Amino acid sequence: MTMLTASLPRDPKAWLVTPALLCIVALFVYPFAYGLVLSFQPLNGGSAWANYLQFFTDATLWPTVLVTLKLAVPATLINVLASIPVAFALRRNSPYQKLVTTLLVIPVTLGTVLIADGMLTYFGPNGWLPQALHATHLYTDEVRLTHNYWGVLISLVISGYPFAFLLILSYVTGIDPTLARAAATLGASPWEQFRRIYLPLLVPGLTMAACLSFVQAFSVFPSAVLLGVPAGATRVVSIAAYEAAFESYDYSLASTIAVVMGFVQLLIVAAMLTARKAFYSGPVSGGKG
Repeated sequence: MTMLTASLPRDPKAWLVTPALLCIVALFVYPFAYGLVLSFQPLNGGSAWANYLQFFTDATLWPTVLVTLKLAVPATLINVLASIPVAFALRRNSPYQKLVTTLLVIPVTLGTVLIADGMLTYFGPNGWLPQALHATHLYTDEVRLTHNYWGVLISLVISGYPFAFLLILSYVTGIDPTLARAAATLGASPWEQFRRIYLPLLVPGLTMAACLSFVQAFSVFPSAVLLGVPAGATRVVSIAAYEAAFESYDYSLASTIAVVMGFVQLLIVAAMLTARKAFYSGPVSGGKG
């Protein structure tokens, strides 16, 4: 009994290390390794790189990366840039801050499928918005906000903006307001206060928000199917992976597409993190105390 007790870890935190590592391996490392190995095992045999050669030579596959970037990059820029002024306006603890944050949580809880269903109801050809525009004679032509590129982009903004806003708001509220007041006493205008004080301190937060928003937007699937043209203008890379896996039953090619998708996301995120280091190096935010 004494020997058994001596062999057990004395630190309570040590009990959590092994289960945590097992969870990481089971949920992340093993699926990634399995998919990576599977991508080098073509369904029809041949070279181990056959799937990758097929992806980058097939005119129906490699353009899906560009289509996805055309959706993810604008959605990321809109969500992050539009969050900055609203976060600054609500950076002080007030009833408006609680009201706005509560309202913005609603799209997050609904999910992309319900958002797409609501857009089809209100923004579709027979929705209230086209009918209101026609009734008021503000716009007499056909209003197309669904089943095209714009429908998917609007859906990505609706679902991604609350996430980016809440992240940026947390960074903005963490900046000591006395820094800006001190700069104001020295004659700094509001724009100079933002450019020289707030923006450098916000760069790490803006970068992380942009990275997470981009990864979320790049993995778009339901919106591209329900609100876009899955066989045309909004045939994103996730749709190509779905078709390969569940229509052609070529799981090896689907794994290859997923690996390429992850590699593109990694490149973009690494580029943003590198740009952050070149722009500013220092503490994440100023302390309130």
